[in-house]
Amino acid sequence: MTDLIPGPASVREVPAAGPYVLGEETLLEARPGTEGAARWLRATVGAATGLPLAPGVPLAPGEDGGGRVVLSVDPAVGRELGPEGYRIAVDGRVLRIGGGSAAGVFWGAQTLRQLLGPEAFRRAPVTGKREWPVPAVGVEDAPRFRWRGVLLDVARHFLPKDGVLRYLDLLAAHKLNVLHLHLTDDQGWRIEILRNPRLTEAGAWRSRTKLGHRASPLWDERPHGGYYTQDDIREIVAYAAERHITVVPEIDIPGHSQAAVAAYPELGNSDVVDTAALTVWDTWGVSPNVLAPSDAVLAFYEGVLTEVLALFPSPFVHIGGDECPKDQWKASPAAQARIRELGLAGEDELQSWFVRHFDRWLAERGRRLVGWDEILEGGLAEGATVSSWRGYAGGIAAARAGHDVVMCPEQQVYLDHRQAAGTDEPVPIGYVRTLEDVYRFEPVPPGLGEAAAARVLGAQANLWSEVTENQQRLDYQAFPRLAAFAETVWSHLPAPAERDYPAFERRMTAHYARLDALGVDYRPPGGPRPWQRRPGVLGRPIEGAPPIV
Repeated sequence: MTDLIPGPASVREVPAAGPYVLGEETLLEARPGTEGAARWLRATVGAATGLPLAPGVPLAPGEDGGGRVVLSVDPAVGRELGPEGYRIAVDGRVLRIGGGSAAGVFWGAQTLRQLLGPEAFRRAPVTGKREWPVPAVGVEDAPRFRWRGVLLDVARHFLPKDGVLRYLDLLAAHKLNVLHLHLTDDQGWRIEILRNPRLTEAGAWRSRTKLGHRASPLWDERPHGGYYTQDDIREIVAYAAERHITVVPEIDIPGHSQAAVAAYPELGNSDVVDTAALTVWDTWGVSPNVLAPSDAVLAFYEGVLTEVLALFPSPFVHIGGDECPKDQWKASPAAQARIRELGLAGEDELQSWFVRHFDRWLAERGRRLVGWDEILEGGLAEGATVSSWRGYAGGIAAARAGHDVVMCPEQQVYLDHRQAAGTDEPVPIGYVRTLEDVYRFEPVPPGLGEAAAARVLGAQANLWSEVTENQQRLDYQAFPRLAAFAETVWSHLPAPAERDYPAFERRMTAHYARLDALGVDYRPPGGPRPWQRRPGVLGRPIEGAPPIV
């Protein structure tokens, strides 16, 4: 009946109504709370169709105001479907989009755009159409999960601001509502901190970059870097908010910190390594250069996070907490003295001490800490939320212990992993994760139990950028798999083995045309196009089916 992605909860034909037609006389009536969705419709659908969608005022009872689209926040929809739920219905010459909140209305507007066809995804009209029919259907829909996220790693390879804004539009088109921005790592620091200017003056730039996996002999000898000014961040956050997307910042602590140490050597373990000689890391993997467990380092990052909180209204702040090698702490007299002073059992608990400190610090300011599942090691901070990346196990343990969880197992939804086993796949990383594999991803593992399952806020697809050096490569790795992921977190699907993948493939035929109109350089079903290949650039493929761990 329709080719909507993600698939809605209910679509019913309204045969007596006939198609509803948008035309030059169609008015757009935005009732209180829906002004943002109306702005978006005029700016996108209006631009693509050439229709003015002029403002309409509410009609008096019995008055015929001509064809119109009416946007409204409907408390009944909110009660029945939840705040992000929506209904689309045709009532005579009126097409109504009612949402449980402003977000619900916006998701309904996204569905209306899909119903208008692929041409509605362009930035300007490409035909002389004066009338745009909408199929005679009623749609009722609501998401399964509240956290429907995508991680963009802008630290390994910088994505300029316009690219981030473009990806926010792509997330919105797929009803995804969280952008996790990985802003700092060994290979670069990407956010301006006014009180610590060298974080971007020195930490945002590396002299060269490894091409391919770290075992590759190839190098790109061009300097690489960039960062977002605080005004850039404000723009990104505001642009996301207009699309009902929360931007969650990540500032890595205490590992993945070589770029910060290169900028401010006093942050590192200077009693065991010459931190003044360190530069921003130019290769991949996990740097041994981690933060020193000192009060001065805590104060430094409290200052950084004070500026971060002023820029990001997100209730969640990600502090990393993953892949922190302990060798320097084991060799450092200062770190060992800190372990004894705090009465800790060892280096794992020292890492937990870092996390617990910032969990308390953020909680005092009304925010919630999120960290990768390594924050379970040495004891989990009381209010922490876990991003379960090494598999399901960390998320299962955290949920059973009463902590909120975002499922993002690398074996299932790391979209930097390769999409096929063939030699044509560019820079093949990790397991083969096909479109069908991602479509069968299930965020809630079986046997979790009702109470623990309720702790799963949702899931996230992660796009790490070691080998995705530009927007074209990012598109290739993300799409079409991100469309499948979007359906797994929005739609109420049956168990993975029971999902109708052939029907999803048929709907994708229409969706590829939408992606074409949006200019997305996705991987075609038949394999990469010639310009998408990277012959001779070494990857790190892992053979066999990924384990469920």
